[in-house]
Amino acid sequence: MTSDRSPVRLERDGDVAVVVLDHPPLNLFDEAVFAGLEDVVAQLGRLTGPGAPDRARAVLVEARGKVVSGGVDVALFADIAEGADAAQHGAALWRRLLRITQAVEDLPVPTVFAAQGLTLTAAFELALACDLLLATERASFGLVERVVGLSPSMGGPQRLAERAGPARAKELVYTGKRYPAATLERWDVVTEVLPEEGFAEAVRSYVRDLAAGPTLAHAVTKRLVTTAVRDGVRAADDLTPAVSGALFATADLRGAVASFLRDGPGRATFDGR
Repeated sequence: MTSDRSPVRLERDGDVAVVVLDHPPLNLFDEAVFAGLEDVVAQLGRLTGPGAPDRARAVLVEARGKVVSGGVDVALFADIAEGADAAQHGAALWRRLLRITQAVEDLPVPTVFAAQGLTLTAAFELALACDLLLATERASFGLVERVVGLSPSMGGPQRLAERAGPARAKELVYTGKRYPAATLERWDVVTEVLPEEGFAEAVRSYVRDLAAGPTLAHAVTKRLVTTAVRDGVRAADDLTPAVSGALFATADLRGAVASFLRDGPGRATFDGR
């Protein structure tokens, strides 16, 4: 686990690995946060593998404070823009940050982002790398990079297009507006809007339930859904026999089927890896 002094740290809640952004007052994404994310994502890769000891079976990303994040510290952009070879250094930054996005997206367990307040730019893009996005009624989201002449480049536009469609993705980026959670729930960007009161515990309960499920099967589901979205339904069909067929060789499936046949529907128990 990472130090409590780090702006990004990794904690455990039973089977759930919890990524905590804690960089007051606004949780701005700066060099320390990006470095912290790289470290935490590397740890998550080791913690969530099927053979990992004390394996994490789900991942939750949450932030401390009233806001999730006020966005990126613009001083970071100024340093690049004012230096030599600005275009090359800018491209290197985006390659670095996209590796974080893709590493989160590729984790083989369910991933959930919790948003209790304002969630801007890189934080929103990180949320879009997670499988599910839970938000309070007062949460709002925006890709506001237009104010500094940038396009969001940590993977946000393309992942918004997957969830909400290309026109909505362009709208969010072109306008730079902040959108309430309820609107983005209608657009299939936010998974569910929950009451502000009791939000933190409701999220933990939600993620613990995912962690108690068949995470090896969930990893197959993630792969099939991603393949269908990016390469087409027939490509996912072609992949299904191998990846889903392999589940029959797992202790997860054998134990769950035995319990179902022995104990019956509604009483069967699942105990997997």
